[in-house]
Amino acid sequence: MSITTAHAPDAVATTAHGPTRRTARVTGVWYLGLAVTGMLGFLVLRPAFHAEDWDSTVDNLAHFPSRTLVFVALELAIVLTQALASVYFYKLLRPLNAAAAWAVAVFGMVNAVAIMGSAATLSVAASVASDATLAPGGDVAATVGLLWTIADAWWAVGAVFFGLWLIPMGHVARSSGRFPVALGWVLLVGGVGYVASAFLGAVPGVVPSGIVGAVSMPATVGELWMIGYLLSIGIRPRTPDAGVAR
Repeated sequence: MSITTAHAPDAVATTAHGPTRRTARVTGVWYLGLAVTGMLGFLVLRPAFHAEDWDSTVDNLAHFPSRTLVFVALELAIVLTQALASVYFYKLLRPLNAAAAWAVAVFGMVNAVAIMGSAATLSVAASVASDATLAPGGDVAATVGLLWTIADAWWAVGAVFFGLWLIPMGHVARSSGRFPVALGWVLLVGGVGYVASAFLGAVPGVVPSGIVGAVSMPATVGELWMIGYLLSIGIRPRTPDAGVAR
């Protein structure tokens, strides 16, 4: 006797025991995409364009249009991967803790909006760099400098939600029995540190940048650990004592 399951609701995404490894690994793919695009866009290309003076930054934006397009496109790719990672984390965590899943999704989408603001501002900066008539008073360097500073500010204040989305994620990892407990604690500590870094770095130069970076370092460790775990293990099978919070 054969049993057909093709029309069972959520047959692919979930089982009677909750989320499947397939869902976990797709989540890991989008999270990895977020990490890669963030590294290339924010840590590699952004410093390459931002010269010591704004005139040189204008030259970098105006004289290398193809590279500028890649730069802005990578910023948008961060938005895309962040949004999709948020959706899949909701799908993954909802059977384990519905409230925490909602929090991860909402905080993650706010992350995407913050980065989208940065992308839009950088796009305008690139337009000003190639068309001096857009600059108030014709001062292209000052206008591009202001726009770049605004783009940086989107990232700086967005750190509040970059940290907040890790806290419910860490709570589920710690309490569900489906992830390593230590991973959950690292995410919780990292999330709190990331939020703290937003306040410490709110006004540049007041708190040394080394301290601001140090308090957010556990978040990087936790995120990389979560990416690796999702891609390699996925999610642990449910055990009888694994709690499920609704």
